[in-house]
Amino acid sequence: MTRPPEIKKQVSSGGVIFRSSEDGVDVALIEVRGGKTWCLPKGLIDKNEDPPAAALREVREESGLKGKILDKIGHISYWYFIDKNRTKVHKTVHFFLLKYVEGSTDDHDHEVDESRWFPIDEAIETLAYKSEKEIMRKAKSMIEGLSSAQ
Repeated sequence: MTRPPEIKKQVSSGGVIFRSSEDGVDVALIEVRGGKTWCLPKGLIDKNEDPPAAALREVREESGLKGKILDKIGHISYWYFIDKNRTKVHKTVHFFLLKYVEGSTDDHDHEVDESRWFPIDEAIETLAYKSEKEIMRKAKSMIEGLSSAQ
């Protein structure tokens, strides 16, 4: 008799970091998996770390950019399998809106193939995952709200 697969929970945090440009708003995306997948910078929350602190750290490590958190965008949840025993993982990722402070996209860590600025509409089209496209659409609305409030 086979036993049911083990279920694990993972919680990550990440962000949409943006800056104003001549043409509007740019956001940073990272490329992973041998240059096949563009996504948002994110990673596991360390022990005794809260989601906002993890978002700041992960965005800095993966994109090379330092930002200031303005607000929480939302979260996504999904399931995936790891290892040959088919361990099932339920992952939740919290996303925050970050205003660019400093840094260079050339300063990303080894887990990332490339980090690059994109115009926000191009970023929405470039993102590989539907759930991250939705986070970016929410971020765009939030940024537009900031602009109109000034």
